[in-house]
Amino acid sequence: MKKWSDNLYEKNALYFALVWIGVYCVVNSLANPLSEAIGIEHSAALLFNSVLTIMLFMWIRKRGLTAYYGLCAPNAPAGCFLWYIPLLLFMSHNLWFGFAVNFPAVDTACYILNMLCVGFLEEIIFRGFLFKALAKDNVKTAIIVSSVTFGLGHILNLFNGSGMDMAANLYQIVGAIACGFLFVVIFYHGGSLIPCMIAHSVNNAVSAFANEAGLTVEKRILFSVVNLLMVVVYAFVLTKTLPRNCCANTNTGNTFT
Repeated sequence: MKKWSDNLYEKNALYFALVWIGVYCVVNSLANPLSEAIGIEHSAALLFNSVLTIMLFMWIRKRGLTAYYGLCAPNAPAGCFLWYIPLLLFMSHNLWFGFAVNFPAVDTACYILNMLCVGFLEEIIFRGFLFKALAKDNVKTAIIVSSVTFGLGHILNLFNGSGMDMAANLYQIVGAIACGFLFVVIFYHGGSLIPCMIAHSVNNAVSAFANEAGLTVEKRILFSVVNLLMVVVYAFVLTKTLPRNCCANTNTGNTFT
């Protein structure tokens, strides 16, 4: 990985980000059919995403880019972000209607571990690589493009064998764009992707225990709207209330050899 990744990164960080977005999407598109062939849900995705996680983490660490890509503590007090209370609510929203065991034990373990990898990978690729590459020229454009790209990436769930229908996928895309915007605001103002990775991973992982029995269409719609509004309002409040001394991302990229 070292030679081609270093050359591409040094030549054009945006192309580097786009290549990794492509790799991630292709790998995860292949994962569901392979998992079905294995007979354990999410097993292939766990294998692929674990390898990608280790590769990217080691690449970032060896080149001294951990702080630059947010693998560090926030440089702003938690109070600036309302102590992340809305993020805690976001992480728990899949359990608002109760708890249920939806998969066998092995499948559940694979799902949870895979979601931990997904939280890391998607934050590093979309909020780290893509946002940072675009932000060199225009921060506002970087925020918009990274958020929308992250949301539109979820359209693959229509074609990768996940079984998701179009209506559910449309809401997922809209929700992902909103979450992408929130996470990039947190990263830009706090200099850390850790809160975003934790919220992203936990939210996805606990969906394995969501209790959807007896949910009417009306309840699903209300649930979706409330969750979406919570994310949007929190992002909006942060953009309007963060003190100036919390807004500057002081982390800088380190030169690597």
